[in-house]
Amino acid sequence: MLKVKLFEGEKGLVMTGLVGFLLAAFTAVFIFIRGPIVLPEGNLGDAFSFNAAIGMFILSIAAILPLAGFSPRKRKVIRLLFIAASLYAYTIETIQHFRGLNPRFSREGSAMDIITGMVFGVVSLLLIILCFLLMIQFFRNKASHRPLLIFGIRYAFLSVLVANIAGVGMILLEGRFIGNAGNLIVIHGLGFHALQTLILLGWLLEKIQGKERLRKRMIHFGSIAWSLSILLIGVQTALGQSVFEFSLFPIAAGILLFAWFGIVIAAFVLVKSAREDLKAEQTFII
Repeated sequence: MLKVKLFEGEKGLVMTGLVGFLLAAFTAVFIFIRGPIVLPEGNLGDAFSFNAAIGMFILSIAAILPLAGFSPRKRKVIRLLFIAASLYAYTIETIQHFRGLNPRFSREGSAMDIITGMVFGVVSLLLIILCFLLMIQFFRNKASHRPLLIFGIRYAFLSVLVANIAGVGMILLEGRFIGNAGNLIVIHGLGFHALQTLILLGWLLEKIQGKERLRKRMIHFGSIAWSLSILLIGVQTALGQSVFEFSLFPIAAGILLFAWFGIVIAAFVLVKSAREDLKAEQTFII
């Protein structure tokens, strides 16, 4: 069986992801020159972070979509839906903030601005549905020649599920804040970053030859540590408390994140050691 490569056949998604980074860079220059606030409701800082985040998200989807095991037709549909939803999100988020309007819940805009905000909500729900379908596909797809990477992807989508729940919460609340100091955007962002952090761990571990039992333990322990930290941050947020305060749940989440980071560092060390051993062996043979 041929090894399916990350990003294979996903030029359209890659280009769409890069559009987000270009828009973020353009917005950053404008912020540097004029500042982030555009009256009455616009905040270019939000446009910058949103475009960069969606760009990173779409690049992550481009990386893993070839491994999902979809038929060519289904894969094409999923790809086109991700591209269309992302381009709409980029457009509305950027234009509305530059116009000084809230792209989702404007109280200063016209009827058309309210409609575009409602469509934005529908597009957000579409992205959530697409993520859910991808998660189901990766859990159903048992025949994989890259098991460690697939383990990382599966765990990543569990964190993405929590992030999407936070996203739905923001839509229902028409804002990001809950309780006294809870901020749903924190859990929303961290949850989606699992598509980089846990996939990175799986990608590193599959580069190590042998040590099968150790590699499986590392992918599971690292992914579980990350997932539990996301869950604890979610609980803290649901309680209406800041995740940056010095209390039980944030401290425990921080410890788990350090545990994940330690396993990633260990994976880097093992990869480097394996490469040095291979280089020494080749030198010896010569």
